[in-house]
Amino acid sequence: MRSKLVRLQKFMADCGVASRRKSEALIESGAVKVNGRRAELGDKINPDTDKVYVHNKRVVIKKKGGKRYIMLNKPRGYVTTMNDERGRKCVADLIKDIPERIYPVGRLDKDSEGLLIMTNDGEFANTVTHPRTQINKVYHVTVKPDLSDEQAKLISRGIVIDGRKTAPCEVRIMSRGEERAAAEFVLHEGRNREIRKMCEMVGAEVTRLRRISIGSVKMGKLKRGMWRDLTPDEVKKLINSGKQ
Repeated sequence: MRSKLVRLQKFMADCGVASRRKSEALIESGAVKVNGRRAELGDKINPDTDKVYVHNKRVVIKKKGGKRYIMLNKPRGYVTTMNDERGRKCVADLIKDIPERIYPVGRLDKDSEGLLIMTNDGEFANTVTHPRTQINKVYHVTVKPDLSDEQAKLISRGIVIDGRKTAPCEVRIMSRGEERAAAEFVLHEGRNREIRKMCEMVGAEVTRLRRISIGSVKMGKLKRGMWRDLTPDEVKKLINSGKQ
């Protein structure tokens, strides 16, 4: 019986290459080939007969039943990628003892730290990162020289960055000190360096940014640079959050 055709980006995600959105970016960049020809977004393949290559490396189907979900406390100085052409430290260096080929769900920029979820389950990754799910992500942020109540209100209402207004978010001042302020940000979207850019637009500079939770999953006391498996209950709650 002939296998059902599947979208190329879904096949790549199921094989642990990257999330669907990242797989789409790889396809658009020309890094993906199917049977020797450059792939295009929208292509469908037969997993049993078509040969898929990413950066000239064959992508193979993984056996069923090997899904893995972990949380990593990412330190500063690591890029959220599994390899880096510029030779920078990447999160793959911190999970070398994990046999499954997992990848990051969303990202944290190099200078940010905290909770990063990683998996080899493409459907799960798509649920957590898709804009429609609006799963809360909580960050503890230190800024200088200060973040006034008025500045916090401006950010929470949304700010135009790169021609597009950010989604409303929650900003709560936790403490103020000499030439600094600590605030908690609750975001429902995940644009690149969004918190840093929003603060910059109101005249504040982020000096530390740490993600402490995604949905109901909290980093807790997990030490910097360490990882642990998500519990079945944590996985289930994240999936259910995406369905609401």
